[in-house]
Amino acid sequence: MTRVLVVEDDPQLVRALVINMQARQYGVDPAPDGATALRLAAMRRPDVVVLDLGLPDMDGVDVIKALRGWTRVPILVLSARRASDEKVAALDAGADDYMTKPFSMDELLARLRAAVRRTEAVAPETVEVTTEDFSIDLVAKKATRAGRDVRLTPTEWHLLEILVSNPGRLITQKQLLQEVWGASQSNKTNYLRVYMAQLRRKLEADPAHPRYLITEPGMGYRFER
Repeated sequence: MTRVLVVEDDPQLVRALVINMQARQYGVDPAPDGATALRLAAMRRPDVVVLDLGLPDMDGVDVIKALRGWTRVPILVLSARRASDEKVAALDAGADDYMTKPFSMDELLARLRAAVRRTEAVAPETVEVTTEDFSIDLVAKKATRAGRDVRLTPTEWHLLEILVSNPGRLITQKQLLQEVWGASQSNKTNYLRVYMAQLRRKLEADPAHPRYLITEPGMGYRFER
């Protein structure tokens, strides 16, 4: 059974989450504050964490940092905070995804399923990523589309490699810029827009409406299969 740690201090919301998750055969451990969440995470070893940022005893970002000190468990933030800088702070601290309240229960459960799939599917030995439209060989550093090789620049390849190695995970603009161009260029978001547009032209069937290389406005990018 997949175990979900729900860190939320609103009893009504916790009840709704527990009912919906248990109906889908998830095991659920609710925690009303950060200290309880960290204790339960160590004891129960959840497969996914759903985390509110506005907790009564500590900030949710601090919970993320504490968890990231010893585990790579997927963390889905579910928060009323809508400011872009607060979303980015949570993602930079190590969260894998971010949803704002109010939210769709169906979407939350879909993202929860995606987080579980990523945990099960992504392994260190993963060397090839295949979609309906293109394939990426991470060892040979080769991309193909419709049976033909796709020529990518080293920078395009570096960006693509980061994204496809973390399927479904939201990678922040800052993380991508630091990884590809270095810390001194971490505010050059125009670089990302240009190179992501080039990747979409080369790999997406409809670059104007991308299916795989997705933009999360103000936050970053994700690769969806």
